[in-house]
Amino acid sequence: MTGLSTEKLREWTSRRALVPADVRPKQKGSPAKFSWQTILILRIAALLRDQFKLELQAHKSSLARLRRDLRKKSFISLWGNRLSLGADGWRFIEEGAPLPQDDVLLVRLDSHLQVLRDGFALPNAITARSQLDLFSLPNLHHAERGSTARAGQPSQRRIA
Repeated sequence: MTGLSTEKLREWTSRRALVPADVRPKQKGSPAKFSWQTILILRIAALLRDQFKLELQAHKSSLARLRRDLRKKSFISLWGNRLSLGADGWRFIEEGAPLPQDDVLLVRLDSHLQVLRDGFALPNAITARSQLDLFSLPNLHHAERGSTARAGQPSQRRIA
């Protein structure tokens, strides 16, 4: 989902600590854990490096601030938004808002959000503009099938 190779992901999140993992690996060989916000930041960082040829180490602190700002936003509220990178750092530009008059780099978020939505099975902005489902319908049906298949035994769910 990040668009990075395993080696590059490890370098950016561990060795260089450009964008640290949300939960560091407990021991060698165990996986790190990433939130959707962190993966979005990694995708944006990859875009800055690949498409705009920017040196990412110089943007380490602005990426950290963007990560903090993303933690205050809901996934659904970001659809249609853009991010602008200017001299004063990152700013969110809502759909329909006027673009900044200064020189900025604009990043459209929808294509990145689509990758995250599909990878994490998150809601579509059009169908869930205001509220998330409390219970996932496919999971409820799966739990019902599991409980009828093993009468009297609780169904076990695997966590990935």
